[in-house]
Amino acid sequence: MVSLCLTFSHKRGAADGRPPANDRSVRTAVGPPFLDNCPTSPQRPLMFLTLSQVALGGAIGASLRYLTNVGALRLFGQGFPMGTLIVNVLGSFVMGVLVVVLAKKGGTHLAPLLMTGILGGFTTFSAFSLDALTLWERGQHSLAFGYVAASVILSLAAIAAGLYFARNLI
Repeated sequence: MVSLCLTFSHKRGAADGRPPANDRSVRTAVGPPFLDNCPTSPQRPLMFLTLSQVALGGAIGASLRYLTNVGALRLFGQGFPMGTLIVNVLGSFVMGVLVVVLAKKGGTHLAPLLMTGILGGFTTFSAFSLDALTLWERGQHSLAFGYVAASVILSLAAIAAGLYFARNLI
């Protein structure tokens, strides 16, 4: 992930990764819960609760992804990965809604369950989309394009390498 710690500012209502100069922002880890690098992140005793939220959300999200794929297969057939397209686009949309709603409503404590857990289990494409858009909104357009290109190209290369390895060397 580009940013393991997002700043949710109630004054600005944005999650842009940069703390506003004149307010105390609520910070929440958006990446893996064991990366405790946010200045005001949960202390170790609360880490088990956060990890439990991520695990529960992941189970829910993965189940929803499976059911979406089964439903899409029944509706559209096997010719195109419609289920994957649906979860990626829907997950990205929901990620965008949650970033704003959780920040404005003071619900950032639900980010591990909803964003990392449910959406992470439903699709990792939503996290990729958030990272790319965050870079773009920060004015780092070249970095955003590079991140998108590298993610797609390297991921496709990695799956091709994995297939080659599994097919030919195992």
